[in-house]
Amino acid sequence: MTNQSIDPRIVSLRLAVQETFSRQPIVHNDFVALVDEIEKKTRQHISESTLERLWNYSTRKHSGVSLHTLNLLALYAGKNDWKTFCQSLREADGQESELFDADVIDSAELLPDDRLQIGWLPDRICTVRYLGDNRFIAEECINSTMQPGDTFSCLQFQLHRPLTMDAFRQKDADDDTNRRYTVGSRNGLTTLKKL
Repeated sequence: MTNQSIDPRIVSLRLAVQETFSRQPIVHNDFVALVDEIEKKTRQHISESTLERLWNYSTRKHSGVSLHTLNLLALYAGKNDWKTFCQSLREADGQESELFDADVIDSAELLPDDRLQIGWLPDRICTVRYLGDNRFIAEECINSTMQPGDTFSCLQFQLHRPLTMDAFRQKDADDDTNRRYTVGSRNGLTTLKKL
């Protein structure tokens, strides 16, 4: 039996394994150490190449995961087997989806030169100006990594939700690298208003 490694249950299993391992494996030596930890705890063998494929570290094209591997990783993460692990996901209190009402500002509703004030904990406040084509420029920033002159793309701002800015460019950066910048990761935007 094989399962696709993009299955949300398998993603949850990887996270549970990482929590038990106390870190995310990101280089080959991490996978070697994880194999050692799994073998010590479960007294069963698993190869680092299997783990590397499951964590998408390997360049080999193989998207399936055997039931044996899933059972072994579930055991390492503290469950009896894969079936028990999946049952615990269904019974968990935390929901991964929800309906909610939100104060939202869509870029499509803005005109060039419209200004927004955004804020997030602990004490960050920024005023951004809309340039058009979903692009913004920071004009005033207090206690923030983002500084006046930095630019980014954004389709929507939501109060009480994290804000991810695409194509984030710092004004004084030495390169033209487009980065992503997320603010309000834990508590979302605490301030959102059109000026």
